Amino acid sequence: MAPCWRWNSWNDSLRVAWPRGPAGAGRAELIMSSRLLEPEWLDTLPEADERAARSRIDLQRLNRIMGHDRILLGLLRQTRWPVRCLIELGAGDGTLLLRLARQLAPRWGSVRVILVDRQRCVTSVTGEEFNRLGWPVEVITADVADALANLERPRTDGVILLANLFLHHFSEDTLRLLLKQGAEVCARFVACEPRRSRLSLAASRLVGLLGCNGVTRHDAVASVRAGFSLRDLSALWPAGSAWDLQEGPAGMFSHVFAADRRP
Repeated sequence: MAPCWRWNSWNDSLRVAWPRGPAGAGRAELIMSSRLLEPEWLDTLPEADERAARSRIDLQRLNRIMGHDRILLGLLRQTRWPVRCLIELGAGDGTLLLRLARQLAPRWGSVRVILVDRQRCVTSVTGEEFNRLGWPVEVITADVADALANLERPRTDGVILLANLFLHHFSEDTLRLLLKQGAEVCARFVACEPRRSRLSLAASRLVGLLGCNGVTRHDAVASVRAGFSLRDLSALWPAGSAWDLQEGPAGMFSHVFAADRRP
């Protein structure tokens, strides 16, 4: 039986938990069997639209509630080699990575940051905050596949690719291509995505109680239906023995994936 990687909030690390008999079977019954992709409203709105701006604020709050800052920080702190460059795919306004950078800068020193998104939502204030940390930032406004294809191809050691609430937007065929492109430019790939489960779906229908607007209420449900469970992403990662893969549930509503290139 394959192990399930589970987030341990007590020590900010991933631990392995083996399913046991009926308990494992009961948990499996809560998993929604297949992904359902539908357009998310935030992706279709102009970046200056007031509803989009409000939804981006909602997402910052939901990231904190879901513990994504803590989860991603723990995953990044597991990196065992000096980090030269950190690339976030679907970076949005860049504030999530800025919060992580503030925690990591004292230990990591200067790191080059590349923020990739189809819309340019990163403000000058956010850019200045990165620079104040000694983390020079580059913003690429482009489709992620195009951005990865056009990245300079220096050595991959010291390069981390990060995705937060982003990969679930894509079909399996597109994800297979994106993950292949990502594997060609990094030594570590880290993602935190919605968990596709009945519990997550039920919770997504309650985000209006937190004051989230209509865009966020729609997109929260859509993101869970398109989310991941079990080893969905591992199955799409390029085949071969050059990588160590970890994947599984994190917190109550999230799903993590990490790929590490072997020395």
